[in-house]
Amino acid sequence: MHYSGFINIVGKPNVGKSTLMNALVGERMSIITHKPQTTRHRIMGILSGEDFQMVFSDTPGIIYDTNYKMQEIMNNYAFSTKEDSDILMYVTTPGEKNDAEETIVSFLKSVEAPKFLIVNKIDLFEPIEVAERIQKWDSLLKFDEYFMISALNKKNTDILYDALRKNLPEGPAYYPKDQLSDKTERFFVSEIIREKILEIYKQEIPYSTEVVILEFKEEIKNGKPFAKIFAEIYVTRETQKPIILGKGGMLIKKLGIESRKSIEIFLDKHVHLELFVKVKKDWRDDERTLKHFGYGQ
Repeated sequence: MHYSGFINIVGKPNVGKSTLMNALVGERMSIITHKPQTTRHRIMGILSGEDFQMVFSDTPGIIYDTNYKMQEIMNNYAFSTKEDSDILMYVTTPGEKNDAEETIVSFLKSVEAPKFLIVNKIDLFEPIEVAERIQKWDSLLKFDEYFMISALNKKNTDILYDALRKNLPEGPAYYPKDQLSDKTERFFVSEIIREKILEIYKQEIPYSTEVVILEFKEEIKNGKPFAKIFAEIYVTRETQKPIILGKGGMLIKKLGIESRKSIEIFLDKHVHLELFVKVKKDWRDDERTLKHFGYGQ
């Protein structure tokens, strides 16, 4: 027999959904920073064995008060998981505030698939705080199973993994067994650059940017694999362009160096990376631009 299923991960921003998927899949699929709203797309990570296939789906954090069309689309990615969930994991943390809004509770109640409550980051809180978080959610709706974990330190993730395997329905392999994600290398390269923007720049700047890969050429240079990559960084206002560049171009140079190092590790080859900055006014509210950037697809 062969077992397979779509295992969807949802929750508010910054609760560790991406860290959890990366820990379970064993690969670096989603970018991780300490800043909220890091994940903008629904990203699949595929874990296959001889008789099973788990298709994990990391989703953007659910935002209660959306300010932009982009954030509405991000919420839709999360809420759409009820349509194809074989197992749904709702991730929370003991210190999370106002996580049980009516919209989220109503969404979870509408999911017919088995629901797992994942209380993450337990290494940062007292046991009583962890217990209180479980009690709070248990008073709102009943989950099929409850797990207390630290995704970052992989504490109890093995127990969670075993439970997921046990709850997989019988089914076919939905993807080739050697495939790790539904996303392309170009997508992950753009995500790596965006991750470095989140790390280097402050305040609103990272949230106002989008990265688009213009050219991705792979070739052999001096007998070794080589990739030539050109990428555009979009910002929403003219005043943000010099901030991205930095004094004398120092910040974008730093961004290029840090991005190139991580891209070389990801692609396992030498990389030539060039970055350009463009202004697209209010792109986060422009439906046509959002579609061009890959949102809503």
